Amino acid sequence: MSLSMSMNMTIVSQSLRSVQFNACFLGSSTTQRILVHPHLHPICECRGEGGTSWSSSQSVQFHDRSTERRRHSMFINPKPKPIIEDGVLSINGKDVLTAVPDNVILTPWTDSAAFLGATATTTNRHRHRHSYSRHVFKLGVIQDARLLCLFRVKLWWMIPRVGNSASDIPVETQMLLMESKEAPTSNQPKGSISYIVFLPFLDGEFRSSLQGNSANELQFCVESGDPAVVASESLKAVFVNYGNNPFDLMTESMKILEKYSGTFTVRERKQMPGMLDWFGWCTWDAFYTDVNPQGIKDGLKSLSEGGTPAKFLIIDDGWQDTSNEFQKEGEPIEEGSQYGGRLVSIQENYKFQKTTDEAPSEAPTNLKEFVSDIKRNFGLKYVYVWHALMGYWGGLHPDAPGTKKYNPKLKFPVQSPGNLAHLRDIAMDCMEKYGVGTIDPDKIFEFYDDLHKYLVSQEVDGVKVDAQNILETIATGLGGRVTLTRHFQQALEKSIATNFQDNSIICCMEQNTDSVYNTKRSVITRASDDYYPKNPTTQTLHIAAVAYNSMLFGEIFVPDWDMFYSRHNAAEFHAVARAVGGCGVYVSDKPGQHDFKILKRLVLPNGSLLRAKYHGRPSRDCLFNDPVMDGKSYWHLQLPRSGKLAASRQSCSEDVSPNLSGHVSPADIEYFEEVCGKSWTGDCAVFSSITGSLSRLSEQQSFAVTLKILQCDVFTVSPIKVYNQKIHFAPLGLIDMYNSGGAIEAMEFSEDLSACRISIKGRGAGRFGAYSNQKPKFCYVNSREEGFDFRSEDNLLTTIIPREANSWNITIAWKTNSSGKVEDSA
Repeated sequence: MSLSMSMNMTIVSQSLRSVQFNACFLGSSTTQRILVHPHLHPICECRGEGGTSWSSSQSVQFHDRSTERRRHSMFINPKPKPIIEDGVLSINGKDVLTAVPDNVILTPWTDSAAFLGATATTTNRHRHRHSYSRHVFKLGVIQDARLLCLFRVKLWWMIPRVGNSASDIPVETQMLLMESKEAPTSNQPKGSISYIVFLPFLDGEFRSSLQGNSANELQFCVESGDPAVVASESLKAVFVNYGNNPFDLMTESMKILEKYSGTFTVRERKQMPGMLDWFGWCTWDAFYTDVNPQGIKDGLKSLSEGGTPAKFLIIDDGWQDTSNEFQKEGEPIEEGSQYGGRLVSIQENYKFQKTTDEAPSEAPTNLKEFVSDIKRNFGLKYVYVWHALMGYWGGLHPDAPGTKKYNPKLKFPVQSPGNLAHLRDIAMDCMEKYGVGTIDPDKIFEFYDDLHKYLVSQEVDGVKVDAQNILETIATGLGGRVTLTRHFQQALEKSIATNFQDNSIICCMEQNTDSVYNTKRSVITRASDDYYPKNPTTQTLHIAAVAYNSMLFGEIFVPDWDMFYSRHNAAEFHAVARAVGGCGVYVSDKPGQHDFKILKRLVLPNGSLLRAKYHGRPSRDCLFNDPVMDGKSYWHLQLPRSGKLAASRQSCSEDVSPNLSGHVSPADIEYFEEVCGKSWTGDCAVFSSITGSLSRLSEQQSFAVTLKILQCDVFTVSPIKVYNQKIHFAPLGLIDMYNSGGAIEAMEFSEDLSACRISIKGRGAGRFGAYSNQKPKFCYVNSREEGFDFRSEDNLLTTIIPREANSWNITIAWKTNSSGKVEDSA
């Protein structure tokens, strides 16, 4: 099974307050473009493994894309409804599946959407349909189509794969996107393109997934996870919809499914935790399970002294009170035996509290004393702690006094055939070997409520909840995987809402649709496998997986990109992706091991972030490419309605060129025209975050970028508008930050007989930049006149915002003559 992934992609995301666009390029064997905000577009370009330096091609070549304009309306009118006729599934008047079996059932839902299902075949003798806990049904044949699959490569994690026929669709596919091309016409010489999405869903007590076979037949698998929960049919197993814009298509589809099911909530209707907007530090890769109070203090101190104070802390695995019968003192520790550890109480372990009979030590009196101390001394706003869905990896100890009340029973996980078809996982292998102390479902809310109530009493603000997919493997005798997962999720979310004030939960290892479609409140989830700093081959795969997975997850959650090291050969590659990912940003540096040059481009002096408002995703030109493995594709990340564009080169392939060139254009940014507003000239200012160059391009022009593996560049693309008939102006934001446009909150123009003025409100200290074809007369920051620089060769205007100015109002003024017209620059 190939694990290759497409990295030719563009991520689009919008800065929270900016009126500009930013774009970013990351380097791999392909290049990426990232769009970030309506008036500012950062473009970041990177290349995959192999290089650490950052460069951008300085020879700008312009290409006219006026013939490649995209339609952004989602649906085609009139809308031919999906239909099965003569063994062919037609969607939007196009044949999508052929050789559709007679037992396939189509249920129309909207003008463009329908559900697909099937009934089990009957025996010839008794005409009896067989009822089982797992069925695999054929849907029809797919050939010669561009496909993007999001599939689970392990029990916990999902990655993308591209292909051209159903045989390329892996087992455990949870989203399938198909490109449909019309034949060229005189009006559209390249032919129109539409998109069809297949979303396997939850049907009663059954969960579905997609897969292909060697005959190029698309199949869906439905399973309950409990031999006692059986059925002979599943009529609404797969949702199918179509549209002209793949991003609108996903948004619209999720809203339809939300309304239909009532079991989950889309992201825009969920409460956002405050920690998302503050820089964080996680203890995992700094200490692993050896985390301790002094180490945490050392890490917080070194980050603060370097000018990038952490305001959000995750105390990861290693703080809990556990026991492990599979690790004997004085004996070698067997690999994976840590997953046999079980929770013996809801309190902290000996490292975080003094016991009455122990000698004097450096341990705090209790967790509360420690958390209060680091909040007071380091200005922390949020402290989260880690726990597993079942308390700990191995669950609860069945006989411990502190956990016995929750009636835990030892269960040995059993994976479905679909999971066994892919990569094995050491955590899962060990849980199968050692068993999991499974909490009684009737006691699960009591457990969460007790644990979270205790944590709140210790000044803890939230939790990261790991290993959530374990439920699908222990559902036998408990009503099946869907029912069990829904019950646990409801209990977990109820406890979070009851005890914490800020929807304070990060979900992890829950990338199965059982969990995804049963979350009504949780809004942050990990969107990739772990960040592995010691494994050079996973750096580009990690970024690609998050970006592609965000096509699905980003409609329901804020995708979490995980921690990273700021001092690492791929550090800037990871930093740029997170800057335009619309996610929280936290590192896991060892104390004193930081690269503050990179961190200061992510973090403002007060510890806040310039976070993009929307999630980063591949641009549509990258959706069906494989930048990680093909050795030739660029990866573009775009931030819709934001103006950031990131391009990177990412490659795991050894047979790749040392340099890869591609092109970047404002036209790569989705919804660009919608956010540009009035007075737009049709031109854009494009600023390179890495080289500091500024160019003026029309929307349809492009420029060349050349990258090595793991290189990237961030381009801010801002629409140039005309004021007073003579001033052509485009704000860029804090141009030394990766997401520069995130600093901008509002902009307005005013004029009188003496001057015309542009006022820009924003936040954060640093160097503010803008494109201006006229040199201004004055520049004021918070009503105080400040000096400015004007680079006449490319019209870059800059001024410095003082460190103490957390929020600011910049006024730029041009002198006018007696008739109110702007005077020419001196």
